[in-house]
Amino acid sequence: MKRTPVTSSNIASIGYNEQQSLLEIEFNNGGVYQYYDVPISVYQEQLNASSHGKYFAEKIRNNYQYEKYEHD
Repeated sequence: MKRTPVTSSNIASIGYNEQQSLLEIEFNNGGVYQYYDVPISVYQEQLNASSHGKYFAEKIRNNYQYEKYEHD
């Protein structure tokens, strides 16, 4: 998935798959997590937020199922 780099103390990049409603967030520590059933509006708000970390903590972290993405 293609991710867009962002300027944040916590988040490195954000990606989205519209067909699967899948939000992918890469954190500055190198971890990549996929969040399921995320509306495109939430992805757009996350991408455009003045504070990506604050938006993530308030709107995404505890509101969507997720798993750590383990790539080969």
